[in-house]
Amino acid sequence: MKAMILAAGLGNRMRPLTLHKPKPLLEVGGKPLIVWHIEKLQRIGVTEIVINTAWLGEKLAQALGDGSQFGVNILWSHEGEGLETAGGIINALPLLGNEPFILVNGDIWTTMDFAPLLSVQLENQLAHLVLVENPAQHPQGDFTLSEQKAYTFDQEKSGENLTYSGIAVIDPQMFQGLEGGKRPLAPLLKQAMQDEKIAASKLQGVWVDVGTPERLNALDQQIQQGVYA
Repeated sequence: MKAMILAAGLGNRMRPLTLHKPKPLLEVGGKPLIVWHIEKLQRIGVTEIVINTAWLGEKLAQALGDGSQFGVNILWSHEGEGLETAGGIINALPLLGNEPFILVNGDIWTTMDFAPLLSVQLENQLAHLVLVENPAQHPQGDFTLSEQKAYTFDQEKSGENLTYSGIAVIDPQMFQGLEGGKRPLAPLLKQAMQDEKIAASKLQGVWVDVGTPERLNALDQQIQQGVYA
């Protein structure tokens, strides 16, 4: 199974930290955010990792290289100008192949064990999303988790309203027939939810959306103090 780490964002909310460094290279606990993901993937045997880049992408490639220092093989998908989430995935499909792959946002941090993702059987589903308790900065959540599927709020399903963690297993068929260019992922997910094609589960472990310098610093302090040991 391959994985893709999304690392092409501008990191505007992280400025000035991201003026000269891409957000996935910002460090917590003594290592870059993206390296935490690479190491977790390597530990479960996922060694073919696609990383997309845009803003300061050359610095990411310089820091991580071909991945051999981490025991993985990194395949780079350089976009120039960012293509948003779905556009970035479509652009990288030639590197990802035709089988379902793990998708991870490069600007989150989690203690979640990625191993269960290897056992996800999509069958007739287009994706399996990992959802989390709504963080303080996003109290309404994104989707409703009901009977192991994700739904939009306007489908009015009874269940738990949760936030998308930025971790998923995606079937490339979700993008079949779609042209590239700038394209967000959320509308595709919502359309698939209308068709009851999106499975979901709730994350087990700690999850942080490292979206601001304040949250980055707080997480760094907690890791250094052994809170998540």
